[in-house]
Amino acid sequence: MSRERKNYTPEEKVVVLKRHLVDKVPVSDLGDELGLNPNVFYGWQKELFENGAAAFQKPRGCQADRRYQKIERLEAKLAQKNEVLAELMQEHVQLLKNERAMGSPRHPGPGGGVRGPLV
Repeated sequence: MSRERKNYTPEEKVVVLKRHLVDKVPVSDLGDELGLNPNVFYGWQKELFENGAAAFQKPRGCQADRRYQKIERLEAKLAQKNEVLAELMQEHVQLLKNERAMGSPRHPGPGGGVRGPLV
């Protein structure tokens, strides 16, 4: 007569391992209580120690979110600079047009740019 196999969640596995490692409950007692083969328990323990560093790493999603937010800030800043530059260029072009229309010495206007003597 075989029993049905219980599938433990990662959280349940951690609780069982913690009971052994922190609370010092012997593996044999955990096996009897949970119907757990010691080889399965030691497999979980091995996996925990091999992959334990992952618990201390920062999630990749946070880094991606920060990078995305930084890109958004830089794009907004660049757009603002482009707007300011466009306004300055527009003012510059308007000033040049005004100077040409008035016939400044640098930019002769419709009269040919030759002025009479100042009196």
